[in-house]
Amino acid sequence: MANPAPSDQFVQSLARGLAVIEAFGADRPELTLSEVAEATGLSRAAARRFLLTLVELGFARQSDGRFALTPRVLRLGTAYLSGLGLPEIAQPHLERLSATVGESTSAAVLDGTDIVYVARVATRQIMTVGITVGTRFPAFATSMGRALLADLEPDQLDAFFLAADLTAPTERTIADEKQLRKLLAQVRQQGYAYNDQELAPGLRAVATPIRDRTGRPVAAINISSTTAHDPVREFVEPLKEAAAAICADLAE
Repeated sequence: MANPAPSDQFVQSLARGLAVIEAFGADRPELTLSEVAEATGLSRAAARRFLLTLVELGFARQSDGRFALTPRVLRLGTAYLSGLGLPEIAQPHLERLSATVGESTSAAVLDGTDIVYVARVATRQIMTVGITVGTRFPAFATSMGRALLADLEPDQLDAFFLAADLTAPTERTIADEKQLRKLLAQVRQQGYAYNDQELAPGLRAVATPIRDRTGRPVAAINISSTTAHDPVREFVEPLKEAAAAICADLAE
């Protein structure tokens, strides 16, 4: 899908700088100049200027020809998370839920075609990539993403599928649009989403949405476990109870 034409208020240099920051991720913590240029579509000269500016401002570091973001970058998201209020409200509920079921719990929001983790309680590391606040995954392949996608309006869901890259993370991932739409209808009806090794081998998860006082889904929470457990049978009820408690706190 073609990107809309920028308005006359569009600041291209800011957009390019943000693109350089977004080139880094959990699977790409360090990048060379050439890799940044390729990921952003910038020339090497332009990518170099942006990277060195980030280094000078303390948002990135350089070593042996490779660049990496620094913790200072977290400041860019602090204002959003502080205003959201959700992480601090959800965290104690996630901690109690994790203690009850003995498994990892998380909260995430939908950002474009991805989910972004905003709170987490980890009991073990199941995936090779460590999950922390700020970690992003493709929404279609995750339990929390599906819990949120299921509540989108038809035109919003159409826009999602036009923009989404449905590359399957594992051989078990449902990555066909028609099958996903059918699955999302089922998720909407049952009130929870289940994922069986579709994001990573050996990982199972179940998720449910968190709604504000108007009933609008603002986030989702999940319980993630190994294939030794049946999340639907074991975890759906405590998960829904935790979600209801979070919703009640958000409504106050």
